[in-house]
Amino acid sequence: MRSALSSPLFLVLLLTGVAAQFADKLALDTITLAATEAGASARFVGLLVAAQSAAWLLISLPAGVLADRVAPRSLILLGGLLMAVGSGFGAALLAAEMIGPALALSTFVAAAGPVVIALSVFVLMPRAVTLALLPRANSRLELGRASFNLIAPLIAGWTVARGSGWLGLALCAVAGLVVIATAMRLPAEAAPAQPRQKLHRAIAEGGAFVARHPYLRPIALCAIGWNLAFFAFMALVAPYALRVLALDPKAVGLASSVYGAGAVAAALSGAWLIARLPTGMLLVFGPAVSLLGAALLASAPPALGWPALALAFFLFGFGPILWFITQTTLRQAVTPQPLLGRVSATITTAMYGMRPLGALAGGLAGERFGLEAAIWLPVVLFGLSTLAILASQMPRLKVMPAGELTTA
Repeated sequence: MRSALSSPLFLVLLLTGVAAQFADKLALDTITLAATEAGASARFVGLLVAAQSAAWLLISLPAGVLADRVAPRSLILLGGLLMAVGSGFGAALLAAEMIGPALALSTFVAAAGPVVIALSVFVLMPRAVTLALLPRANSRLELGRASFNLIAPLIAGWTVARGSGWLGLALCAVAGLVVIATAMRLPAEAAPAQPRQKLHRAIAEGGAFVARHPYLRPIALCAIGWNLAFFAFMALVAPYALRVLALDPKAVGLASSVYGAGAVAAALSGAWLIARLPTGMLLVFGPAVSLLGAALLASAPPALGWPALALAFFLFGFGPILWFITQTTLRQAVTPQPLLGRVSATITTAMYGMRPLGALAGGLAGERFGLEAAIWLPVVLFGLSTLAILASQMPRLKVMPAGELTTA
């Protein structure tokens, strides 16, 4: 099999992965804006966000088992179908101005598509390129995702402002059809020959592999701590910026957009940095710069509030995306092929399970202790995330290990 990044298999994975992530982001931005404009309560808007997050939380583990058992082409086709059906139904509901539980259900169905696609792309990537090219391949995938994540909010805002929020979800449905059409170019393969375990045992096998592995365990712990910290930060940042730093909403929005710039910068430089710097250094760098950004914001006086906020968002985009590219490549390198889907699903579930807990912790801390004290909660949690890497073997890791990876 060809290992070049111009190979048909890699290009299919790149297109399907980017299209799925774009639709996931565009759908979230569109439904929250459209529902708010239609007069939905904050509680219902939160329900819509929870419906999308629930797909990642509830679907990841069984989808990981399927990714190890089912031919990847079939799973990607299923993901595209879920995107098209869920988003198409949601577009019809918005066009009819039906903002209710059915919209939350369509959101869940549509979000299930990117879940199975993301896991399938993770499993297939080591077959598409050699180990030496995995950092470049993952960087290109993240560059595409980061670029479209910058565009999605603009499209959502434009369609909702025109009173045509349904058009945003219609574009998500089209993205699902693009995934289906692209996946049809994948070669038809037989399902991997594996002993048929019960679902809970198959899931447990992936979790046990992560828990025992000297590299995957600290990655999972770091991801848990980081997601707790970041979503606690996201729950606090708007009221903190508006009430303590006295910034206006436009300034806060402009500062938050710098996150995308940091993510794009990391995706552009990721492969170059991975080839030249010790792997362990990069894995420490991601959570450490998040800690730095949060600490600078928490300690900044109001006069320096906007630069500190913009810098924090840039560091949250740059460091963690670089970390994500590095740890994704590492996971693909050290995980046996039959376990790739379940290992990825285990870590994905751990991350998404922490997000609502982090947001809840941030909100409760702000209410109980006040915003100026609560803004230090993310700092503490980012510190624990960094400690999870520092206390492991990771800092001594010089190069990407070959592990049990088999590539063409």
